[in-house]
Amino acid sequence: MSNSVVGASGDVKKRTALGKGLESLLGPKPGVSIAASAAAAPPPVAESTGRPLEIPLDRIERNPYQTRTAFDQEKLNELAQSIKASGVVQPIVVREVADGKYLLIMGERRWRASQIAGKETIPAVVRRVSNEQALEMTIIENLQRADLNPMEQARAFARLSREFNLTQEQMSERTGKDRASIGNFLRLLKLPGPTQGMVESGMLSFGHARALLALESHEQIQEIAQHIVEMNLSVRQTEEHIKRLLNPEQKPARQETVKEPLDPNVRDARDLIQRRLGLRVHVEDKHGKGRVIIEYANVDDFDLILRSLGE
Repeated sequence: MSNSVVGASGDVKKRTALGKGLESLLGPKPGVSIAASAAAAPPPVAESTGRPLEIPLDRIERNPYQTRTAFDQEKLNELAQSIKASGVVQPIVVREVADGKYLLIMGERRWRASQIAGKETIPAVVRRVSNEQALEMTIIENLQRADLNPMEQARAFARLSREFNLTQEQMSERTGKDRASIGNFLRLLKLPGPTQGMVESGMLSFGHARALLALESHEQIQEIAQHIVEMNLSVRQTEEHIKRLLNPEQKPARQETVKEPLDPNVRDARDLIQRRLGLRVHVEDKHGKGRVIIEYANVDDFDLILRSLGE
């Protein structure tokens, strides 16, 4: 169950170190970047030595194995400003393909931000890997990021399972994710498409999505999902509502106060905050007064809230 922030912080256990599979594929951490102007030079020699090369951006092609679909434009612009000022601190990882071109394996945000920053080259480590290894490296890197939405994580785990025949235990070892959590993410793919879209956009949290899985009918799931958004229900209220639907003869222990629908302007403001943070937000409003409650699931979410507040 998610924690909540109401203007105060709590103790949150740090997530453990990242998985083992990526390190074994990438080898030792690259050394200091070798700065070189390559705007008019021939394609650099693709040596799988672990040393970064300065490769022209227009020779790098987007990764077709990328499982990430959402890139926050505002955060990309912030990264572009940082790259303008300090350059790319961590090299991207590529593999050589035909005609002096390279295929991006890891570091799409840095690659995109470098283009926005007007850079001509980017430091990159060239790896000689197969299509299968490139796919696995890309998926595992994405899963180790803190800002993937639940549906992106679910699809990434599904690809690891489908294309590499990995068990949930093996995926747990390679990504550092808890095995039970992996199973819960995979179950999200049973939701109907429109509901998955609501989870992906932040309108519904991971906790809401898990509660909805107790329903069998896709039509009912989508109907209740819309009700959750319109009534601004918390995860707990959603769980209680679904329990009453599944067991109509069972009376609740105590009568809950029925919420009035949010004012459209307040709902729009709440949705804007959710999109900016990528976290579930509740607004309790009564005649212009109330509370804003932000749910967070781990320490990375909590740090994101603090950074957004300028801390």
